[in-house]
Amino acid sequence: MPTESRDHILIFDTTLRDGEQSPGCSMTLPEKLRIARMLEELGVDIIEAGFPIASEGDFESVRAVAAQTERARVCALARAADDDIDRAWEAIRHAARPRLHVFLATSALHREHKLRLSRPEILERTRTAVALARTVCDDVEFSPEDASRTEPEFLAEVVASAVEAGATTINLPDTVGYATPAEYRSLFASFRAALPAAITLSAHCHDDLGLAVANSLAAVEGGARQIECTINGIGERAGNAALEEVVMALRTRRDRFGVQTSINTPRLAPTSRAVATITRSPVARTKAIVGENAFAHEAGIHQHGVLACAATYEIMNPRDVGVDRGTLVLGKHSGRHAVRDRARQLGYTLTEPELDAVTAAVKRLADRKKSVFDEDLEAILLSQDPLASGPWRMESLRVTSGGADATATVRLVHIETERTVTEAAAGDGPVHAAFRALTRAASLQLRLVGFQVRSVSTGEDAQGEAIIDVRHDGIVFRGRGLSTDIVEAAALATLDIINRVQRRADNLSLVRRAPRAIDADRPTITLRD
Repeated sequence: MPTESRDHILIFDTTLRDGEQSPGCSMTLPEKLRIARMLEELGVDIIEAGFPIASEGDFESVRAVAAQTERARVCALARAADDDIDRAWEAIRHAARPRLHVFLATSALHREHKLRLSRPEILERTRTAVALARTVCDDVEFSPEDASRTEPEFLAEVVASAVEAGATTINLPDTVGYATPAEYRSLFASFRAALPAAITLSAHCHDDLGLAVANSLAAVEGGARQIECTINGIGERAGNAALEEVVMALRTRRDRFGVQTSINTPRLAPTSRAVATITRSPVARTKAIVGENAFAHEAGIHQHGVLACAATYEIMNPRDVGVDRGTLVLGKHSGRHAVRDRARQLGYTLTEPELDAVTAAVKRLADRKKSVFDEDLEAILLSQDPLASGPWRMESLRVTSGGADATATVRLVHIETERTVTEAAAGDGPVHAAFRALTRAASLQLRLVGFQVRSVSTGEDAQGEAIIDVRHDGIVFRGRGLSTDIVEAAALATLDIINRVQRRADNLSLVRRAPRAIDADRPTITLRD
């Protein structure tokens, strides 16, 4: 169970649960495990790994995160229902430090229009659900959803019922970002005065009015000792309170708040970049703490001031959040030690096979551009996924274009059988022609529904990232490709999708052939797209 300290704030990260609910931010199992490792290295106290009842894939990912996490508590979300609680507990029961998080909506709007439950029914369901959770887990958090819009006297009844039933943490969420800082601070102050000191109060704020971080800090002033937040503030609708902003506000203004966290702040920037890349949600240049411009100065008067004394315009040392002003340039003559060292500085620990693959990728890229910058290396690091390789690799791509007309010829090699397929196609432009040639070579019918391109690094020979969305068999797949040639990047993104579709088909075939009885001690197949 959590032990509250008057001057310590527990950081509850819900990037893998609430963050993933943000449209377009869904993650594969390997991506979730990678982020969970980074969150533990960052020093978060609680990792909310997911909502196990939502799907088989969510259950498996929560169970996998629970199995690999050693220090942080691993939390699973459950509605106030027996099936939800049983499923959540099954997912985290083997965690070193498990927590069950039970929630039930309490505001009049939710009671009447969503749940169709009366006040007495809400109270009874709260008591029953929390009591059931406590029979299996000593660390139980309860959240009255939409607490900031719930009638104060009824909210007090619900919280009292949860505490009597055994809840150890009470979260008072501003579910729709409606509260103001003064209101939210007052809400926490009233409950802090009424509840036993052993009960930890938690704040969970959404950013619909741009007040999530301000409300979280106000909650601390009111007595909250746990803040629920996400990396880069991703989450439902306008997002959640951004972890990096909350943590650095508490650290920078400790004179005001008088509290501290266990966050290893130099890990903030690399964790932010990893989440942004994995979720395909770029961080705004002007984003506080981790944005590209957060420690940039262009105005002459600002540059003069910073050169004279950095504190004139910088209230934080950039290195305290993991921003290093120096840049190590890698090239085709760089060896494994240089790649390993720079990867470590960026926050990545590589196995020997991973180091070999990344070094080879760095050398291939260096043959095509003068220098490999940090942004290039990080893009390569995040693209190395041994669980998502093949079955096809692209051996060659030739594109000719004249005006609006273009043709492309592609040769694919099947990694296991070494069978080669060569196809050509015409298109409205080089990217379209390459897309059609690749899908024809793979004998797939894919419908292009989205195409994005961005520069990963700077300069005329910058590496570009292409992101392609296609629809196949009723499912939207997203592929990602990296290259100094944007047409090749688009082709690699298409190949990424082709391989994912093929792997999915192979997995479905395995599932259909598998016996109905499943041995609990054997791994099960999880499909995540």
